[in-house]
Amino acid sequence: MTIPMQVLVIGGTGTLGRQISKRAKDAGHQVRCMVRTPRKAAFLQEWGCELTQGDLLEEEGLNYSLEGIEVVIDASTSRPDDPNSVYRTDWEGKLNLFRACEKAGVKRVIFLSLLSAEKYRNVPLMDIKYCTERLLTDSDLDFTILQGAAFMQGVIGQFAIPILDSQTVWVSGSPTEIAYMNTQDMARFVVAAIENKETIRKTFPVVGPKAWNAEQIIELCEKSCEKKANIIRVSPFLIKTAQNMVSFFEPTVHVAERLSFAEVTGGGAKLDAPMEETYKLFGLDVNETTTLESYISEYYGMILKRLREMEADLDKESKKKLPF
Repeated sequence: MTIPMQVLVIGGTGTLGRQISKRAKDAGHQVRCMVRTPRKAAFLQEWGCELTQGDLLEEEGLNYSLEGIEVVIDASTSRPDDPNSVYRTDWEGKLNLFRACEKAGVKRVIFLSLLSAEKYRNVPLMDIKYCTERLLTDSDLDFTILQGAAFMQGVIGQFAIPILDSQTVWVSGSPTEIAYMNTQDMARFVVAAIENKETIRKTFPVVGPKAWNAEQIIELCEKSCEKKANIIRVSPFLIKTAQNMVSFFEPTVHVAERLSFAEVTGGGAKLDAPMEETYKLFGLDVNETTTLESYISEYYGMILKRLREMEADLDKESKKKLPF
């Protein structure tokens, strides 16, 4: 039986944050989402979540959002169009958040991190995740750290859509095998951790059922949509050169930071981890976790069905215009 708790979700409008917010609300918790632009988060209100306007870099809104909160779930990260360095948007934001938690007396924090962050300290986002983990470990907060790899939703934009539209698919370096996970499944673990005292002050890997590299994903997409991919391979040297060039200019520092992430996705080191103990401790069934095969198949099935319906509608409209 779920004990309703007052939960604050940071990053509730993001791909993962919205799934966490919905699942926590459906589980019976009172969910508040701190957002920078409330008008872009109307869907969260429709789900029954409370909205407060705030920014991790602004103390006033953060303190207000934490009033009456028992659990903080941090699923925030800087957006690709953010003009600031991730060290300002993410790192300073985390420092402000945890200071505000201590000030407000909020002990329970669930933090969404990245698997193997400690191995990629030269990649800004991974460095921030690692440092945040260390910050929590050294604090008095009752944290739970969940280390993900990558989400299946990202596979759609990177591979599925370009292949279906006969666009170019870019593959860099030595493709890394990544255990992709559906954000809905990640949300199951996050919400399960809220009341699970056995997860306090512990770190867990939370990854998908199987690790896939770019070639395997492309082959899966080709089979599902019955189209051949147009692949262009990019040398790691070219990516590094581009990163070095843009880092010379202050306005493009954030671009260089994001280019550096290619070292993770194209470095060849596997992003996967055993999950048996995690499933057991969280009380979740591995058989309920989405596989990439079913995710891709369902996506193409839905899209192709819609395309056929649109073609049928266009055909009907064309026939109406015939003179006989």
